[in-house]
Amino acid sequence: MAFKAIASSILLLRISILLALVACVVLFIINTITVTINLNRISFDIVGTTRVTFKDFIAYSYVLSVAVVGAGYTLIQIPFAMYLASTGKRMISNGCLPAFDFYGDKVIRYLLATGIGAGLAYSCEIKLTFLDSIFAGLAAGNLPGVEESKDGYERFINKGIIATSLLGLGLILMVILLALPSINERSKRKGFFG
Repeated sequence: MAFKAIASSILLLRISILLALVACVVLFIINTITVTINLNRISFDIVGTTRVTFKDFIAYSYVLSVAVVGAGYTLIQIPFAMYLASTGKRMISNGCLPAFDFYGDKVIRYLLATGIGAGLAYSCEIKLTFLDSIFAGLAAGNLPGVEESKDGYERFINKGIIATSLLGLGLILMVILLALPSINERSKRKGFFG
């Protein structure tokens, strides 16, 4: 009975991880801003519009790549978890699949952790230091549209933080998933020392 509950929990966690990582990917893809640059001076007039996406920031591209790899791995693991939850047996029981699960989950967990570190560190650095100093300098030049551009960049970075936090949710769920087999092994032991 306990094994069936743990197998069902594994399936539920795998689906939840997939949803969190897909939400991270979708949020990064739809996170765009359009910034208008308007430099009106006596001797020249420059007006331009640029579109900013995750592709413009290497750290965000890395976070998105990690989320895609993690979602792909989780998508591969879901059928195995469904089979385990429905039958109570592993689909491949020669020892290869449990090792793949164990080591694959560890690799994905470390990838998710590096993605979170890159995304949050970059977002905080940009938001706390770069945006304030750049836009303070632009505001001193009395350029039109500076406040709108700053607000747009702040919304862009905030959405990047939210998307990276979804990656963090996936990591937390992956850590819980890695703890479940040890709970199952502990429940089989009768005494204090096994």
